[in-house]
Amino acid sequence: MIQSATSSSQERQNLKLVVAASAAGTVFEWYDFFIFGLLASVMGQHFFTGSPPAAQFIFALLTFGVGFAARPLGALVFGAIGDTKGRKGAFLVTILMMGASTFAVGLLPDFDQIGIWAPILLVALRIAQGFALGGEYGGAVIYVAEHSPAHRRGWNTSWVQTSAAGGLLLAICVVLLTRMALGEESFQAWGWRLPFLLSAFLLAIALWIRLQLEESPMFQTLKAEGAASTAPLSEAFGNWGNLKLILLALFSLMMAQGVVWYTSFFYVQVFLERQLKVDPQTINVWLLTITTLSAALYVFFGWLSDKVGRKPVVLFGMALAGLSFFPGFHQLTKAANPDLVAAQTATPVVVVADKATCSIQFNPVGKTPDGRDAFSSSCDVAKSFLTNAGISYDNRQAPAGSLAYIRIGTHTIKSVEIGNLDARSQKAAKDAFTKEVKAALKIANYPNKADPAKINHAMVITILMVFVIAATALYGPLAAALVELFPTRIRYTALSVPYHVGTGFFGGFMPAAGVAIVATNGNMYSGLWYPVIITAISITITLVLLPETKDRAIE
Repeated sequence: MIQSATSSSQERQNLKLVVAASAAGTVFEWYDFFIFGLLASVMGQHFFTGSPPAAQFIFALLTFGVGFAARPLGALVFGAIGDTKGRKGAFLVTILMMGASTFAVGLLPDFDQIGIWAPILLVALRIAQGFALGGEYGGAVIYVAEHSPAHRRGWNTSWVQTSAAGGLLLAICVVLLTRMALGEESFQAWGWRLPFLLSAFLLAIALWIRLQLEESPMFQTLKAEGAASTAPLSEAFGNWGNLKLILLALFSLMMAQGVVWYTSFFYVQVFLERQLKVDPQTINVWLLTITTLSAALYVFFGWLSDKVGRKPVVLFGMALAGLSFFPGFHQLTKAANPDLVAAQTATPVVVVADKATCSIQFNPVGKTPDGRDAFSSSCDVAKSFLTNAGISYDNRQAPAGSLAYIRIGTHTIKSVEIGNLDARSQKAAKDAFTKEVKAALKIANYPNKADPAKINHAMVITILMVFVIAATALYGPLAAALVELFPTRIRYTALSVPYHVGTGFFGGFMPAAGVAIVATNGNMYSGLWYPVIITAISITITLVLLPETKDRAIE
């Protein structure tokens, strides 16, 4: 009896070590990945100097997204390693690769020093980061789940889920403290490198933590019985039964998780900074607050899914997100920049132009080979200014061939055609036009930035927490649901691929897609259609096709 109690106590201690070590290591990997997203605007200025301001920002976000796009490939490679060689070895390699890539970003020369090689090398390092993270998440959650008793699987794996909050929290703290210590000018010039260089220290800690762990008992049993898969890729994707589960996981759970999480934690930051013109340090404090509060929610919803099931909890998260994004972002505008709301209501901005002459407000270079502006029609000149200034506007059709103009309330400013002008004349014409539009916006009381004295901080936090509840309700039980969906032989591969396609392609490109939609459409809220439509699709598929997995045996 005493021996049995001692054995049980030892098992509990081992399980706590497994959960703590897996979650802590994953925190550091998320830190490495998230600091780029937090510094997107700064990175755009250093690595895409040759592009217009709006294009710089979109390119920085796309580079952030490239890391996500590489994650499915990492999931395939490390998933196969994890299913054939073992869980532990796979995520030791991933953490080493992630840390080294992040450290290298901090040493990378910028565009002014090495030209086009700067963005090329930056993209290459982001690909390496994404490739590494593609093998990290699956290994961590499977490792914990395969150590856990069935009735505690949601609770235990939710601690790995909360590591995303831990990584984001750590990243926000480091960025905020560095900004405050150096001042904004020094931070913008060179201090942004310090959060990347810190990853070397975190890498050493994470490696030490991971080396304390032993292999998963379920994998050890498979290996001992000679039942481990020798070809997990063909078994996962060549067998229709397994492939069907992979597709179901992607389109029901992961597609929604990607857009909901990255809208709630990243696109909202872009919206606050770019559209509402809130000071970045204030935004960082808000993000710090909601991320800290979110940590307990992942665990709560993981625990709740052990009681009521995975499906009801994730559906609640999806529904809350889909219903709250549009009204929530409108309320954010009122709470964070009431002067902007007053100006938009009293004197809305309208671009009146022949749509046939309007380009999509996104160009990788922004210039023609001879140095002239690529956006040369009167419509392009008008929309380009408003897009770069973060001004929301409506569109009206003008007679074919007519000159575009901007209407600010009752004030009309005619745009300029610059296609036939040389580079110097183009700049002079645009400068004159820009000066006139800025003067009209000032008369209409459009603010250059949000007034700190008028910000309703409590309301902002409340709105952001609604988004956070949606994201954590969806993400908290997710690991357990995915583990329970797939057989042990191919679990690492089959789980990792839909997870990283969902978060990578649908979630990782959410900020860039949202900004690009707004830049094209002009309406500051139009980027929200992307997550809302995708979430609605996932709700339908989850309701109709996804089984409840809470009580499944996973051996």
